[in-house]
Amino acid sequence: MDTVDRQTRSRIMASVGQKNTGAEMILRRALHASGFRYRLHDRGLPGSPDLVFPRFHAAVFMHGCYWHAHGCYRSTVPKSRNDFWTEKFAANRRRDAAKAAALREEGWRVLTVWECALKGKTALPLPDVVDRVAGWLRSDEPAAEVSGHDETDSPDRSEAS
Repeated sequence: MDTVDRQTRSRIMASVGQKNTGAEMILRRALHASGFRYRLHDRGLPGSPDLVFPRFHAAVFMHGCYWHAHGCYRSTVPKSRNDFWTEKFAANRRRDAAKAAALREEGWRVLTVWECALKGKTALPLPDVVDRVAGWLRSDEPAAEVSGHDETDSPDRSEAS
């Protein structure tokens, strides 16, 4: 059972930021310090990717594990209103896939960096994340993901190296 009323919960959830999140800022600062230049939240592209690298014709989405139902330890489903949350997370995943497909149709390459790669108990060392992103940017791979330690050995996840 929720500890606050619906109106308060709605206000709290509406205040959750979508841009400039903690994990996004960590990644942005590290990539910038490594010499990479990018555009932020380009509204001219499908899905307004978090980072756009025109030189590499690449877009990067920084996904929070909870909201995008990553499947790692950070992506739990609330016990109350389970059906609502399950459908909400599924809709978020469908929307993510549609955005990535639209970008690829326009010739963009797409990388997803998961929050668990940068924060929490499965976080990778920041230089490793930067190396994986840099390696992918310089490659010809059309799409990839970077996630935390628990997901690196999973055969169903494409991992940027």
